[in-house]
Amino acid sequence: MIGMTVLWVLCWVHAAAAGTHSLSSLRVVTIDGTELAEHMAVGMVDDVKYYSFNSTAGKLVPLFDWINTTQGRAFWERTSWHHLLGHDVFKWSVRNLIQHFNRTGVHIFQHVGRCELDDDGTKRGQLYQAYDGKDFVSFDVDTMSWVAAVPQAFVYKHKRETDTLSQQIYSDYYRQQCFELLKTFLQNGKETLLRKVRPEVSVIQRMAPRSAGTEVLCHVTGFYPREVDVSWVRDREAVLEAGVWSGEVLPNGDGTYQLTKTVTVSAEDREKHSYSCQVDHSSLEEAMNVKWVPQADRHTWLVAVGVLAAALPLIAVFIGVITWKKKTAGAPFSCCSAPLPREDEQDSAAAVPLSSTAGAAEGQAEGQESLTGAPPSLS
Repeated sequence: MIGMTVLWVLCWVHAAAAGTHSLSSLRVVTIDGTELAEHMAVGMVDDVKYYSFNSTAGKLVPLFDWINTTQGRAFWERTSWHHLLGHDVFKWSVRNLIQHFNRTGVHIFQHVGRCELDDDGTKRGQLYQAYDGKDFVSFDVDTMSWVAAVPQAFVYKHKRETDTLSQQIYSDYYRQQCFELLKTFLQNGKETLLRKVRPEVSVIQRMAPRSAGTEVLCHVTGFYPREVDVSWVRDREAVLEAGVWSGEVLPNGDGTYQLTKTVTVSAEDREKHSYSCQVDHSSLEEAMNVKWVPQADRHTWLVAVGVLAAALPLIAVFIGVITWKKKTAGAPFSCCSAPLPREDEQDSAAAVPLSSTAGAAEGQAEGQESLTGAPPSLS
């Protein structure tokens, strides 16, 4: 028997496979001591909620406008009747569980009822119940019998099978009525159930945590319906399986879905091959291919920046020395305001004869007298 806990989770995020639709009722009852503390329920068609209930409000709430139409009211009356019947059965089941398990504190009782209809007309009915997250009993629609998963469930099984009226109601519902309700919903709610929303695709790279390679993520989001095929392709030909990790298809808050698929690429393969993410979805006329364009690793970039930062002081010192050399190349150092004559100038001055020096002095004196005398007469 399928694990009840796993089935419970899948029913919330599961959309039927291509060509299959389903109608499900999911219930959770909280048991506090000997009392039924809280009862919550939700109805789903494929992966879309169409009613909700909680014992605090005490009201079954429809979530689609078409349910208020004439045909919708008939659908709602039948849905409400089965819900109220299940609510009463749950109260009875809780009393029996408390007797058989003899436990105190808070406990959880879960129920999943489901019918599936394939496009080829194949039908399947399922009903599972669990206690504290573990399988308790299931109902075999074909044999109209209950299957006990734990010893404490055998007494419960016997009591359910002796109630022939309840047995017949469950059998009729999962053999016929559930499928009629599903078909009615598919006819009236097809705008929601059969809509198609294109995916958005992003390719992101990051360092592989345990190797020298690179992890490349293909993030596909915003698509509906849930079924999608995402693959990593190398050199436009080979669909990769080795080194590829796939996440689960997860719901977004707006009724669409998302999926991430990751491939690890070694440094050698990164240089030799090209990689692209291929996405196939019913909303697309042909598959999308988004190529990965490798970028410099963040680690390499950080190392380059670090080396440059360390070298900056040395570069500044080198530039300063060159600048100082250029400024001081044509001007020898002097401690006085006027520079000293060069050595060849001192030698030439020392070689001039004294007589030449005296003559030069007399000429200079005569020149001064001509400058200081009266101006020449014009007559």
